[in-house]
Amino acid sequence: MQQLLEAKKIVIIGGTTGLGLSAAKAFIASGAKVIAVGRNMESVATAKEILGDHATVLSGDAMQPDTAVKAIDTCIELFGGFDGLYHVAGGSGRKMGDGPLHELSLEGWNNTLELNLTSLMLSNQAAVKKMLALNTGGTILNMGSVLGYSPSPHFFSTHAYAAAKAAIIGFTKSIAAYYAKNNIRINVIAPALVETPMAQRAAKDDAILSFIKTKQPLDGGRIGAPEDLDGLATYFMSDLSKFTTGQVVAVDGGWDVSEGQYSV
Repeated sequence: MQQLLEAKKIVIIGGTTGLGLSAAKAFIASGAKVIAVGRNMESVATAKEILGDHATVLSGDAMQPDTAVKAIDTCIELFGGFDGLYHVAGGSGRKMGDGPLHELSLEGWNNTLELNLTSLMLSNQAAVKKMLALNTGGTILNMGSVLGYSPSPHFFSTHAYAAAKAAIIGFTKSIAAYYAKNNIRINVIAPALVETPMAQRAAKDDAILSFIKTKQPLDGGRIGAPEDLDGLATYFMSDLSKFTTGQVVAVDGGWDVSEGQYSV
């Protein structure tokens, strides 16, 4: 039986921890060859051990213009092609000065947008340029967040992060419309709170976990697991999604349709 991603060659920017690493394992299990990029040398070394011979793991900063270009060129050199990009890299700007608007620093705003939005623009640009040059079409999947359109002000009040994730939706829809004629499809996956290295502040806060029981009520009311996103990510990287572009799909445990309760 043919695997869903058999013969696919995929680059994951932010593929050495959390959601990206989980996706890399899922893509490989579905038959893909993977280039995974991460900027932390320790996580790069760990990912190399975990992913084995079906993946090449590179060190690189997603905010640098040549990182995605190098990863895509390596994918073509090693695997003989390039079919898709999954951009996962990003993160909270809380420690850099992000927060409620009246407390938000200009440095926090700029750094958070650079980390989440500029890095994604750079990887998408590199992917589109290569797909146009190869004239093969392809698929791009961008990491969004429910906070880009479904705010939760009591516990999650990082306004630059929300702005960046909302911008990812607009950016993705705009480029999806423009490049549809080139058979390049571009979509967004929007998780709610998921257990990742970035989410440790929330994942270890009893008040937030209690809130999540009613805000993400599916499957017993729990924080998400990286594996919860793998099925949808695999779909978007496969030919099953060949007639789907410009879409935002949430994997949020019911976040967007649930009020959420907390104690004042």
